Amino acid sequence: MRSIHGRRPRRNLASALVLVAAFTTAACQSKTASLDSLDSMSTASTAKPSFSATAALGKKWKADPSNIEIGIAYANGLQALGQTDQQMMVLKTVAGHHPQDPKLQSLYGKKLLAAGQTDEAIAVLAGAVATGNADWRLLSALGSAYDQQGRYAEARTQYGKALQLQPQEISVLNNMGMSYALEGDLKQAETTLRQVSMLPKAASEPRIRQNLALVVGLQGRFDEARKIASEDLPPDQVEANMVYLQKMLSQPNTWQQLSGETQG
Repeated sequence: MRSIHGRRPRRNLASALVLVAAFTTAACQSKTASLDSLDSMSTASTAKPSFSATAALGKKWKADPSNIEIGIAYANGLQALGQTDQQMMVLKTVAGHHPQDPKLQSLYGKKLLAAGQTDEAIAVLAGAVATGNADWRLLSALGSAYDQQGRYAEARTQYGKALQLQPQEISVLNNMGMSYALEGDLKQAETTLRQVSMLPKAASEPRIRQNLALVVGLQGRFDEARKIASEDLPPDQVEANMVYLQKMLSQPNTWQQLSGETQG
């Protein structure tokens, strides 16, 4: 594995990337949702519904638990009200009625991932892929699940399949680049992220540039990282990020502090 300061445990680098990425992209989150969004199918709610409205949706859904539109709307309401267990139950039921629907299976699998249920997410997503009805979103979601388990080669196989169906899809290419970064191959991560950042669709996705800035910064090239980050972030945020990266990389025990004692 390639790394920044000699050979480092993978888990250490992954922890650092997660922490720094959250810090670096904070200012961009209002501009862009996850690059793996499901277009029209989502469990993200734009306004908090009332209990009565959610209860009414619940009654409609219970009368027809296979109804995707009502089920998703009900799940949205439950999520907004903080009833995540019930939300997952609804999604599981609806997904169970439509095992051949790739968008729905991808949605359910991603919600499992967000809930930290990685094994369950892989089972759902891999099962849906095995039906032969997978679209690129489903394949990319499965790749993300594998990345979360440190199964990077398997993750990139799924991203490659997704790109065969949807060439130059920026969300998949972004995931591919960050998969290399999580594995510790920062050079290949940089190459991949530079390629995707040049695509026309990437112009409106600051997260891709911030991921590139992160990978460049993790290699110690702070001036270059600063220039990239400045395309989307205000100067004070850029400088704060650079200070954070420099401080993290200058401490000999940074990786142990980030992730605790690990196996080498």
